[in-house]
Amino acid sequence: MEQAVYLVTLVGTALVVAAAFSSLIAFRFGAPLLLLFLGIGLGSGVDGLGIVFDNAHIAYFVGAIALAVILFDSGFGTSVGVLRQAGLPALTLATIGVGITTVIFGIAAYYLTGFTWLESFLLGAAVASTDAAAVFFLLRAGNINLRERVRSTLEIESGTNDPIAIFLTITLVEIIALGAKPDADLLLVDLVVGFIVQMILGAAIGLLGGFLIVKLVERLNLDRGLLPIFVLTLSLLVFAAAGAVGGSGFLAVYLAGLVAGNSDIRAVSTLKRFQDGMSWLAQIIMFLVLGLFATPSQFPAILVSALVLGLFLMFVARPVAVWLCLIPFNIPRQETAFISWVGLRGAVSILLAITPLLGGLENGRAIFNIAFIIVLTSLVIQGWTVGPLARRLGLIVPQRYGPLDKVELELPGSAHHELLAYRVVPGSPVAKGQRIPRWARPSLVVRDGRSMRFQDMGRLQAGDNVYIFVPDRYPRLLDRLFASRAEVDAEDEDFFGAFTVDQTHLAGELEAVYGAAIREEERKLTIADLITQRLRGHVEYADRVSLGLIDLIVRDVDEKGRIVSVGLSIEPAPPPPTVPVFLSAGEIRDRIRRFFAKRPERAPAKPAAAPATTSEGLSEDA
Repeated sequence: MEQAVYLVTLVGTALVVAAAFSSLIAFRFGAPLLLLFLGIGLGSGVDGLGIVFDNAHIAYFVGAIALAVILFDSGFGTSVGVLRQAGLPALTLATIGVGITTVIFGIAAYYLTGFTWLESFLLGAAVASTDAAAVFFLLRAGNINLRERVRSTLEIESGTNDPIAIFLTITLVEIIALGAKPDADLLLVDLVVGFIVQMILGAAIGLLGGFLIVKLVERLNLDRGLLPIFVLTLSLLVFAAAGAVGGSGFLAVYLAGLVAGNSDIRAVSTLKRFQDGMSWLAQIIMFLVLGLFATPSQFPAILVSALVLGLFLMFVARPVAVWLCLIPFNIPRQETAFISWVGLRGAVSILLAITPLLGGLENGRAIFNIAFIIVLTSLVIQGWTVGPLARRLGLIVPQRYGPLDKVELELPGSAHHELLAYRVVPGSPVAKGQRIPRWARPSLVVRDGRSMRFQDMGRLQAGDNVYIFVPDRYPRLLDRLFASRAEVDAEDEDFFGAFTVDQTHLAGELEAVYGAAIREEERKLTIADLITQRLRGHVEYADRVSLGLIDLIVRDVDEKGRIVSVGLSIEPAPPPPTVPVFLSAGEIRDRIRRFFAKRPERAPAKPAAAPATTSEGLSEDA
């Protein structure tokens, strides 16, 4: 028995170490990290090194706990500002989108696999959710700086669509296991009622649990080393409590992390670092266990149908679901196309595919194997094309800020303050004389090995080390003051424009000087207001507005989303590649309006009126 403990520990830790080292390869070559973890698990399993692991209950238990840890960390790191910016379209994708994907994929699975209708929809529910870990690792590893709206939508969708897929999967497994053939209307009613109950209970317990976590951390004077473990344990308690009363534990733990991460919780920096490490460990363990559980020798029998279904999911089911969900939000076609492509399937899909085995379904192993191959197909094809597609669609923007040299130090005995150590880098705003805000308290400056009070140092210089006391929920403004401007290479100069213009000047001046195409009612607007109006009130860094002969580019916005710097390009950039599908509601409306606007031109009764109408319409389009 003692030797068995040593052997299991040796093998388990060796696999984790191998997975950790493989991340270096993934960062170097931009490979999907999940694919490497699964590969290590497959290579170590029964058809590889010979490690036999065929316990579906243990695999599901380990995967569920690991997923709860990952979801809590995902919620903890999601700011309310990001949620406000892209919350509605992302939540639509995470709920309605999952349902549409399940239905479309289930229809294809019925005709390709020979499963029953319910089994086909079960397979669709298992692969309907996206994997946040795989998506955002690829964005980080490939150094892809996406437009903020796109990144936020993907982040929120990936963090919130798992509970819906889990509910659909477990419900369908239970129905199939009972052997009943429910009426379609009755089944739909049961699904809707059950979903509403689970989501309400999960949301209520998650929000309450998040507030309790914050209150307990504030009231209990725990040791600094024990505090992160205490918070993680409370998050798992929220997950278990919600599931025990019939709610969605996964939704509850995500919302608990969202509440805690956006509250004035003590030692937030320490908690973030700890949870980042635990999230990595949970991902590694979950992926290795799921890889060990698979049996590659069973794949050839269903390989062709699984590959076809994987391609159908990537090129039909997911794009149709995304397009239908995003129609009301007037999201540009390039962004919609990218969001539909970055729907990588991952560990959650494999985990859900285990539930048919737990329910003792006749085709449970076949469903698991097909889902596993679909995940591998998604990671191989989509995983290696995320970066090139983002560049092709013009969704990558230059970095706004350059290097930032900062160290965060938590103060013992301080509930809501930290000590930040900044090194002044050349070209940063503070190096150019900009003042540090009043809410920050500079206490010490080290220059050339000598330490002095901040008040005695005069103007800060490049190379100075500044120690500042700030609230632990300090605004990002302080980082912006100490970061240099990003180096703009030759390829990005055209992106930012030849020079800047004063955003407070009237837009009519652009028409007078550059011949810009501006409507009569827009001439009295400021340049900033003109851009905001053209973008329908949603402005972010790197947005571009074409005015005929010139383009205006948003170079920077402040903390409240107001434009503070505008670039002007006298050589308008070529339009991004045309995406023939994914029309938004605005484009559909405009096409219908143009269609009916052309009809009077064909009327023989008013032949002379047609040119004037056409000219006016072209002027307005311009």
